[in-house]
Amino acid sequence: MAAGNLVRPEQAPSQLPGAHKTLRFKTKLGKKQKQNRTLPYWARLRTGNRIRYNAKRRHWRRTKLKL
Repeated sequence: MAAGNLVRPEQAPSQLPGAHKTLRFKTKLGKKQKQNRTLPYWARLRTGNRIRYNAKRRHWRRTKLKL
């Protein structure tokens, strides 16, 4: 492996190559992935249909995470 391909720990996670992610960065991505879901049906029933959708829903291509 060439010396230029090694990952330096001082690099920011957004500058890391695709497969090289730190544990902290992966946990943040996992949390965002869990948050990015539809509203449960029982929540619509409980609120009397006042809350109909998840306003913070994110599309992977349109809206990027600021991590």
